[in-house]
Amino acid sequence: MPEGHSIHRIARHFDDVFVTQQLRLSSPQGRFVDGAQLLTGHCAVASEAYGKHWFLYFDNDLVLNVHLGMYGAWTFGGQQHSSIGAPRKIGEQEDHSDGTVELTEPRPTTRVRIIGEHSWADLVGPAICRTLTIAEAQDVIDAIGPDPLRDDADPQRFYDVAAKTRRRIGAVLMDQKVIGGIGNIFRAEGLFRLDLNPHTQTNTLTRETHEAIWQDQVHLLEIGVETGRIITTDAEHRPGIGLGEAWPEHANYVYQRQGRPCLVCGANGIIVEALEARKLYWCTTCQQ
Repeated sequence: MPEGHSIHRIARHFDDVFVTQQLRLSSPQGRFVDGAQLLTGHCAVASEAYGKHWFLYFDNDLVLNVHLGMYGAWTFGGQQHSSIGAPRKIGEQEDHSDGTVELTEPRPTTRVRIIGEHSWADLVGPAICRTLTIAEAQDVIDAIGPDPLRDDADPQRFYDVAAKTRRRIGAVLMDQKVIGGIGNIFRAEGLFRLDLNPHTQTNTLTRETHEAIWQDQVHLLEIGVETGRIITTDAEHRPGIGLGEAWPEHANYVYQRQGRPCLVCGANGIIVEALEARKLYWCTTCQQ
């Protein structure tokens, strides 16, 4: 599932390429015909990401809301182009190519096609694609925990929950109602970087530890926005390899590295197990 940095990159792309333009929307797949009809011909006025949800606001007070889920992905064409999403297919990264990508026939699975003045966008496989009122969009936003990538985020909301809940910290960080935008990779890597056992009850951790978790997620997500990739290793653990060359071999400490020596302790303690139906990667030596 694309994590929060990818959704913010999508929001920024739409802000750069489509906002202030009158857009044409259609649903080649046929599953979003009514929603597209409400928006087509109107001007996009704002593009925002909250956690794993993206919102495109229009001048008729309606909002396109998309959650990519496990398989959703955007393909952008025209003068600015890339692919964002669906990490199982293209990796947690963006694919770029040179030259203008001309408008082609949409794939039969395209949920929505958006055409602007100089660029276009196709969406396939989302978990959510719907047209909302502004009030309905706000209800969705209000249900999301603070997003570390947003300047208006209030981390106190996270601290308040963390101080009370007995749930394991490895589960809490994946709860989008508690903190928005963190997925499996950022969860695993952030806990490793702070030497935290993912099975620790969250309310037994200190306030200072809760703050350190938040600040480290801000740091890692900002790297993700900057690079388009999830790179969580510090320079000392990939000597001579910069951020631009780190992905994929030198990008992470524990994610999908089970059975390989830990980059920090050198032991073969990295395992993968299930936690609330999601894979959890951690080093049983470093994170005791």
